Amino acid sequence: MDNGETPPAEMCSLREVLDLVGDKWAIRTLIQLGDGPRRFSELERALAGVSRRMLSLTLRGLERNGLVTRTVYPEVPPRVEYTMTPHAMELDEPLHALSAWAAKHRAKVAEARQAYDLA
Repeated sequence: MDNGETPPAEMCSLREVLDLVGDKWAIRTLIQLGDGPRRFSELERALAGVSRRMLSLTLRGLERNGLVTRTVYPEVPPRVEYTMTPHAMELDEPLHALSAWAAKHRAKVAEARQAYDLA
């Protein structure tokens, strides 16, 4: 395509990826897991504002979609760790870049939203 438009097949793939990681808890969870295996309580502390239920749902969804592996160790009490799959590790760098972009442009985006809402 010479007109600069994204081919429909690529748009579909991008939409599918965004459906997998497009909510704020999924992205933030994956960013945390990019640093290595984490226990549920570690993730809960690292993700300020997430409820236990939302974190549980997010982890289940990421596991169902093949982005996170849940490992239960046969100990007393049982130890459960979550890790990014090798497949998901390919997203680590782009997610960090997206997060850095968001932090850098937070004020500009907020200003644009406010100006739009006032119009």
